[in-house]
Amino acid sequence: MSNDPWTKNYPEGIEPHLEYPSQLISDFLKNSTEQFPNHNAIYYFGKKITYKDLIKQAYKFANLLKEKGVKPGDRVAIMLPNIPQYVYCYYGVLFMGGIVVQTNPLYVERELEYHLKDSGAKTIVVLDLVYSRVKAVKEKVALENIFTTSIQDHLPFIKKLLYPLVQKIKKGPYTRLDKEQVLSLKQELEQSSDKPVNSPSKPDDVAVLQYTGGTTGVSKGVMLTHMNLVSNTIQCQTWVKVKKGQGSVLAVVPLFHVYGMTTCMNFSIASGAVVNLIPKFEVDSLLKLIESQKPTIFPGAPTLYQGIINHPKVNQTDLSSIECCISGSAPLPVSTQQKFEELTNGKLVEGYGLSEASPVVIANPVWGHRIEGSIGIPWPNTESKVVNELGEQVAPHEIGEIIVKGPQVMKGYWNQPEETAAVLKDGWLYTGDMGYMDNKGYFYIVDRKKDMIIASGYNVYPREIEEVLYKHPAVKEAIVLGVPDKYRGETVKAYIVRKKGSNVTDEALNQYCRSNLASYKVPRIYEFRDELPKSMVGKILRRVLAEEHAATLEE
Repeated sequence: MSNDPWTKNYPEGIEPHLEYPSQLISDFLKNSTEQFPNHNAIYYFGKKITYKDLIKQAYKFANLLKEKGVKPGDRVAIMLPNIPQYVYCYYGVLFMGGIVVQTNPLYVERELEYHLKDSGAKTIVVLDLVYSRVKAVKEKVALENIFTTSIQDHLPFIKKLLYPLVQKIKKGPYTRLDKEQVLSLKQELEQSSDKPVNSPSKPDDVAVLQYTGGTTGVSKGVMLTHMNLVSNTIQCQTWVKVKKGQGSVLAVVPLFHVYGMTTCMNFSIASGAVVNLIPKFEVDSLLKLIESQKPTIFPGAPTLYQGIINHPKVNQTDLSSIECCISGSAPLPVSTQQKFEELTNGKLVEGYGLSEASPVVIANPVWGHRIEGSIGIPWPNTESKVVNELGEQVAPHEIGEIIVKGPQVMKGYWNQPEETAAVLKDGWLYTGDMGYMDNKGYFYIVDRKKDMIIASGYNVYPREIEEVLYKHPAVKEAIVLGVPDKYRGETVKAYIVRKKGSNVTDEALNQYCRSNLASYKVPRIYEFRDELPKSMVGKILRRVLAEEHAATLEE
């Protein structure tokens, strides 16, 4: 691996090959508690939880699960936003030898039913505000244990008193849950033992089922082992050069998303750092938290950084505590990177990963040489190359499919051997992303294989057009996709969110694009929106827009 061209670009102090302890991901919490028992592990709306108190709650949940008949290897679904209960339930499941099933609180009933049936989870921890969806499917999926919890359970006393009133104002009367076959997590934990629990799991056992977004069909359960997660966490620590017992991480990326799980939660816990939990992305409250808590590390997605950049109060807020940000989940526009760094004086670099790799495999050096527009270089112990349709490696600068290999790559898809065989070949993970490598070993994403547009026989990559659109002073957000065209096969359509106060027209954008792009790449259709559909992590959902466009053709 040392002959790979990118290793020459590793910052000083980072070795291309790391040693990983043979351990469980939950051992990180044990280790940090031993080293920093009185350090704060969690900050949540003024509530602080130390490492020794966090591990007690995790042990209580582990013992509670055992008492309810949950056995090692059983799957336990966690359907929560970024609240303290998520953290200690996650580690509690792992302490007793279970498998965490990451469950999006925004799932509708159809998605939830599939998710629970596919994983075989018979136990779920769910936020009371979305319990009705669990109730609607529980008979179909034969749930045995339902634990409900509330956002208010870990709020400071005054905020806890105000919470029902706020809910009444915002969302109508605050109603208590029906109690049939439902257990209050808070009440159950009060009765549970905090006796330490030693997991029977082995490092190569599955720790987490991380479901893919389903953008290419049916959502699949990615089997991530303890060692997959341990490896990626240590790689992350090494890349950021974190010092144990120091640092503060801003967790606005959902923890049920693989990126938030690793770079916010597991990274913080392994480092003995504080994780600042934010259940919902609201720029006003986020800016206040940054000013009061001085977080140093801010993993995120481009839309999060753009939201801060475009906020009217951003220039009145001290953002100087932020030292390091790794952007993932979607391409990072160069203009966003530059503006955010000007505001913070910190580093914002683009990285690349996928659920199947825990998730990070490639990133620009935070403290070394980076290249704008590049996703960076492979992380320690990670190999990557670009191949053609025959699986043969292509020359530098030649476009092909990016494939990766490393200790963070998944075991496979849950109960889907054929799907696993299609993407895992001789240890290499075929990512489905098109790109190239330059002579120095820096990688570039051109686009997802499935997103490539073929217009009049030309290959058109949406990312290139989006980069051009983001540089226009009137464009706040943009996304491009191919739509059916009788003459060209496909044609380019751009969805635009204008900046506040702008009334830029499609004619103006057309002229601008024609001066910056070859004619076959220029969008033929522009649609202006007040907002674009996004995932919980802030990724613009191209699939939803494509479905909406297809529906208009059927009318």
